[in-house]
Amino acid sequence: MFKKLISEIDHFKSQTHNFRILIFTNLVYALVLPVIDIFVAAYIMRNSNDTSKVVIYQLAIYTGIPLTFLLNGFLLKHFNIRKLYSIGMMLSGVSMIIMMSLKTLDLTGIGVAGITMGLSFGLYWSNRDYLALAITNDENRNYYYGLETFIYTIIAIAIPATIGWFIQSKTGEIEKHQAYVIITGIVFLITIVASIVCFRGKFENPAQKQYIFFKFHPLWYKLLSLATFKGLAQGFLVTAPAMLIFKILGEEGALGQAQSIGAILAAIIIYFIGRFSKPSDRIKTFSVGLILFALGACINGILFDKTGVIIFLLLLLIAKPLMDLAYFPIQLKVIDIVSRIEKRGEFTYILNHEAGLYVGRLLGAGTFLVLYYSVSEDFALRYAIGIIALLQLCSIFISKKIIKQGIDLSPEEVTDPKVLDEVAVKLL
Repeated sequence: MFKKLISEIDHFKSQTHNFRILIFTNLVYALVLPVIDIFVAAYIMRNSNDTSKVVIYQLAIYTGIPLTFLLNGFLLKHFNIRKLYSIGMMLSGVSMIIMMSLKTLDLTGIGVAGITMGLSFGLYWSNRDYLALAITNDENRNYYYGLETFIYTIIAIAIPATIGWFIQSKTGEIEKHQAYVIITGIVFLITIVASIVCFRGKFENPAQKQYIFFKFHPLWYKLLSLATFKGLAQGFLVTAPAMLIFKILGEEGALGQAQSIGAILAAIIIYFIGRFSKPSDRIKTFSVGLILFALGACINGILFDKTGVIIFLLLLLIAKPLMDLAYFPIQLKVIDIVSRIEKRGEFTYILNHEAGLYVGRLLGAGTFLVLYYSVSEDFALRYAIGIIALLQLCSIFISKKIIKQGIDLSPEEVTDPKVLDEVAVKLL
């Protein structure tokens, strides 16, 4: 066992300097992601007891993200990517400070905090996606995302449970609010540390080319449809666990405990899948993740009690990393190919991809809000996730079509103009 551990450490050390620094940066920032994803939603629930406000907050975030993706393209002409990446991480702490300073959680305040968090995520994800594309290749992307997801999942064990215990240890609303303020301060300090780590990398800005286009290769439109289905679940799935747990399981302590169930097993599974799977295995990995998500969502809809929520969270802990582990390498491989076929900068596609996600997010959040206002809150919490999860199963067929129609190429073929010309002709 010890020899195996040393072997894995040596394999990590064999990666490039920038590969390792990006992993370390994301490792530190991962410490705040559970707080952002879960406990901000719980804070809104605690102080308003209104799930629609949680979804509206999420919509504000998702509105800020694509706008910042667009802004980031201009900023990269004047600022180093490390600075923008760091600012993106620190803005998440600023957003939480805005939220904690609100005397009443009205829609204006929630919207401002949400837009600020969207600016944070926009800067973070646009630069992170480009750096992941730039420092990896198709052969080590499974390993990169497997390792990153392993880290995120392990952190998801300790952080929610620790924060949930910390909040629950306080008595009275004033003390609980003070606990959230303390957590916010810690989050801001962690984002500063992550920024310092980021500056140890030798990251280069993307080549400055035109990056706004309105016509793309047919292969890219297929990926955009896949992105829309991915965004469909993101529309409110980030905060759905918090809403379900707060409504059905109880307080933040239960929130932390439930998020930790099965996380160790999930982390180990994801790491080894990423470490040893091949590019040809991505469709299988993607399909298993989508099916587990749909199964958990349906069980939650049928039972809609503590057992149903725990089963859903357990399956989601495994399903979401599996989907991401397969999706991101497929996305980057398509960018590799289409950018060379169309002779455009890679950031063009990172920016445009966000538009596909945004459409899906609006539809996902809209589904919840329509059910919430037209039927009831319980009906929306019970069935919206199931509806979206079943719709997402269409992603299996779309991803298979993408693979069959051109991205199943070797690294050498991706850079061969003749091969790319043949792919382009076949797809037109």
